[in-house]
Amino acid sequence: MCGIVGYIGNKEAYPILISGLYRLEYRGYDSAGIAIVNSKTNIYKTQGKVSDLENFASGKDIKGTIGIGHTRWATHGEPNNVNAHPHKSMNGHFVIIHNGIIENYARLKKRLENRGYIFESETDTEVLVNLIEHIYLIGQVSAEVAVRLALTKVVGAFGILVICKDENNQIIAARKGSPLVIGVGKGEYFFASDASPIIEHTSSVIYLNDNDMAVVTKDSLSLKTINNDFLEPKIQTIDIELGEIEKGGYDHFMLKEIFEQPRSINDTFRGRISLDKKQLQLGGLFNIIPKLVEARRIIIIGCGTSWHAGLVGEYLFEELARIPVEVEYASEFRYRNPVIYKDDVVIAISQSGETADTLAAIKLAKENEALVLGICNVVGSSIPRETDGGVYTHAGPEIGVASTKAFTAQVTVLTMMAIILGQKRNTITQEKYEYLIKALTEIPDKIEQILSYNDMFKIIAETYKNSEHFLYLGRGLQFPVALEGALKLKEISYIHAEGYPAAEMKHGPIALIDENMPVVVIATKDKSYEKIVSNIQEIKARKGIVIAIVTKGDTIIKNIANYTIEIPEVYEELSPLLTVIPLQILSYHIAVLRGCNVDQPRNLAKSVTVE
Repeated sequence: MCGIVGYIGNKEAYPILISGLYRLEYRGYDSAGIAIVNSKTNIYKTQGKVSDLENFASGKDIKGTIGIGHTRWATHGEPNNVNAHPHKSMNGHFVIIHNGIIENYARLKKRLENRGYIFESETDTEVLVNLIEHIYLIGQVSAEVAVRLALTKVVGAFGILVICKDENNQIIAARKGSPLVIGVGKGEYFFASDASPIIEHTSSVIYLNDNDMAVVTKDSLSLKTINNDFLEPKIQTIDIELGEIEKGGYDHFMLKEIFEQPRSINDTFRGRISLDKKQLQLGGLFNIIPKLVEARRIIIIGCGTSWHAGLVGEYLFEELARIPVEVEYASEFRYRNPVIYKDDVVIAISQSGETADTLAAIKLAKENEALVLGICNVVGSSIPRETDGGVYTHAGPEIGVASTKAFTAQVTVLTMMAIILGQKRNTITQEKYEYLIKALTEIPDKIEQILSYNDMFKIIAETYKNSEHFLYLGRGLQFPVALEGALKLKEISYIHAEGYPAAEMKHGPIALIDENMPVVVIATKDKSYEKIVSNIQEIKARKGIVIAIVTKGDTIIKNIANYTIEIPEVYEELSPLLTVIPLQILSYHIAVLRGCNVDQPRNLAKSVTVE
């Protein structure tokens, strides 16, 4: 969950490292640091953000064409100057930056302490760098061999860059369970935990796989496994424009990404829907559609927002394709003994494609011989490589920690899958199949209409920005949307919020309702409309505040609720793609008015690559 960046070549490393750390700050922002090699290796690190590091390094010796940098999300040890990366070994032979967790660090640390090693920090990373040094000195081996042997002794996840002062013309990189990509230039190489810092320098990259290790000089790259088996580097081209990872005039990445959703949804179904042929195809599923059609059950796994998307998928698959579905938190699924049949289909959802718990759940499902599919946003990430097939969302880079456009892109993919399965299994008519396809292509324009109400959202946000609690209610397909709306508010404004099925309100949450409790109710016109009107009446009878998401033209709820937000009329199965938009915007404006850091909310990081 930390950001890693590195450079080796003929250019000055410092500007490249600092720029890269700013690009990666969404991955961690507790502390930051750099190490730059010239006649010696200079290390500068500090608690705080990358701007604090830049101020700290100002006026210091930052010359050098080899360097590594790190922005941290704390796991072992609180955020402070000492625990910040890079870490240096006790005798100064090695410097390391690390993303991941070394699970057996305590046992390794005790052994090293018995051999005279003294530790300055509370981190597991300092244990790893001293283990490397110990093997290097005792075994009198090369830096490469010392790193390789040390990694065979650690348990856990790592993405590391290592510099040895005695062999300081090279950077050693390795990964297991934590992403690492190498950018290939002319006489230079770039390193990062994702492609965002690399794309302004090169579009040619090498994605390291688990247990890969690269030894890189400015003119060469040697790739092998940690077990010392040589590998042929596979250079891929990344298709990301620099403008996609910049704010483009918006105040925050989150706001930009909310407003990008008409385009990101369109990009997700573009090339997959033919209105002329009245046809929908997903190329990543082409060879496995028969297994999907005959699936005994679908199990959807994900974490956070991806889990909410999976809940929407459950409703869609069961409604349109009549296949039983279970939705599991990946973090729970992997640690129990789930019943998985060979004719089950497991769908793993992850924006980054690197979510640690989801990857572990995938491996468990594959061990039980289930067909495993992936839905993710990042080409070249781990989940597409670990699964039997799947679908990319094409949402484009999502920099804001609170996921917005990734959610709607995931729901778009799940909707397309459900429509295809419904047609193949003859559980929907051809007429409904064609209607759903056409209706899906109209969603971007309808989202544009909702986005045009931005000023109204600001008024509601100003009114309730100081509320201590929010309740979100929805029925059927809108229940997962209520959960997602509550999560967005919690994440970025630090207001306590809960999502509930509206029918469950009387089973406990109604006790919370008073004149100070805003209740956001998703009350669009569907088969549960009359029931949701009754729920609103119950809230108002207890002096509750109602903010209702309604279908355009609704007059009944408008006369009851404190505020109503209209969405265009939409087919029920597609409604979550619209109803979530107001909840995202409302959360954004409340957080901004409360003075919160919307793009980098406290204690959170974008990609959860550790347990």
